[in-house]
Amino acid sequence: MKTAMRIMGLALTALCAGCLAPGTRKTAAAAPETRKTASATTETGTVVSADRPPCSTSMEGIDAGSFQMGDASGDGWDAELPVHTVYVGAFCMDKTEVTWRLWQDVCNWGASQGYDLSDVGRGKAENHPVYSVNWYDSVKWCNARSQREGLTPCYRTRDGAVYQTGEQADILCEWMADGYRLPTEAEWEKAARGGCACQRFPGGDTIQHSQANYVSSPDVRYDVSPTRECHPTYATDWPYTSPVGAFPANGYGLHDMSGNVWEWCWDRFGPYASDRVTDPRGASAPTVQGGYRVVRGGGWIHPARYARVAGRNFDWPDVRNGNIGFRTVRRWAYK
Repeated sequence: MKTAMRIMGLALTALCAGCLAPGTRKTAAAAPETRKTASATTETGTVVSADRPPCSTSMEGIDAGSFQMGDASGDGWDAELPVHTVYVGAFCMDKTEVTWRLWQDVCNWGASQGYDLSDVGRGKAENHPVYSVNWYDSVKWCNARSQREGLTPCYRTRDGAVYQTGEQADILCEWMADGYRLPTEAEWEKAARGGCACQRFPGGDTIQHSQANYVSSPDVRYDVSPTRECHPTYATDWPYTSPVGAFPANGYGLHDMSGNVWEWCWDRFGPYASDRVTDPRGASAPTVQGGYRVVRGGGWIHPARYARVAGRNFDWPDVRNGNIGFRTVRRWAYK
């Protein structure tokens, strides 16, 4: 993973109030149009707020609102500053990273529709995240998944055609389409925080192997895992991915927002705004960092500092390796 980020030595500035333990959902009265909550055997509580949108059973609704984006704890890199206010509209996000089984199902369908995804992607098992997919693969797969379900694809070429083949750097996103797409970096961070304003991780200010699949190190003060190095349960067969949903969900009901595999976002990597912004979508053109695309969340091969909810990283959009996958989102007003 290529990085150009510098660790900062700032003091911890704030702790989050009102956040719950991993796997616990915030409770509020559900509006009539919101979907039913999941079984109590897998989740507790109801929806985060009455404003959460109705979503399919494989997705969770993330309510519209503002949050503080960036590293407020002083543990990150220059690229995670300044901390700034971001308003994000409501959206639905996959509860888990895209699995190897779902990837194959969509690719098999897409092959008969002109998509060049037949030999792309790998997976340790059907219920593990897909890996060895680059940014272009992920975007095309989103279109194929949308068309398979009768939805409007989000991604188009410059001439207006549905994006299905090749690696084109100037792909456009139709943000009002009802199909699947990659999250923006801001959407990803808001969702990862699970309704908590400033904690380091989805489950609190510390992390351990009971919460995520990552490389534990005694050199990281907020890594309190009693087991070290790669996760002992899953470090048996390369790559050391874990089944999706194996760890507790955050306050929005999302799993593996820290660790397992990195997740592609839509955005080109670039500096943060200094003022309040609404639905930011990354750099509009390649910046001094080049044509990198953002990845978020850390992976099984990296230490805890990369798994922070504010943690930013990036890679070339044509890179495929054993520790990058993705999950999808949809706009809130869909069929």
